[in-house]
Amino acid sequence: MISTTKKSAKKAARNTTAINKKFKGFTDEERAAMKARAEELMAESRSNKRKADGERDVLAVIAAMPEPDRTMAKRLHAIIKANAPALSPKTWYGMPAYANKDGKVVCFFQSASKFKSRYATFGFNDTANLDEGAIWPTSFALKKLTAAEEAKIAALVKKAVS
Repeated sequence: MISTTKKSAKKAARNTTAINKKFKGFTDEERAAMKARAEELMAESRSNKRKADGERDVLAVIAAMPEPDRTMAKRLHAIIKANAPALSPKTWYGMPAYANKDGKVVCFFQSASKFKSRYATFGFNDTANLDEGAIWPTSFALKKLTAAEEAKIAALVKKAVS
């Protein structure tokens, strides 16, 4: 006679197997992003990273990006530094991000190459002061940056930190 505990364990094992057959798992890119984030959190907990360390890390990530992501990321970095000097550069899931004085990410850049997407993304988290009515955009697809897009981004970044 099989005990209730053994029956429950067998049933749980069958359910887990069924779920695992349906779940394809994370992509290599998603696993790499999660690993990068875990490393960032461990580094932050080991030492209080200074703003200079964050900038160095962001510039290294940008330098490793393929074109055209690298050029866009460099321009965004310059725009954010010029329009929101209070934000501190840091990496977030292995991508450039900019945090407020509390260390919370306000805006970020995700390269197209990171997840093999057809466009890069510039986005804002809920700490950004962009609330406008009942609905507003929080991320933008980027294929290239022209003067018009740079002006829009500069205005959004200023508003986000206001």
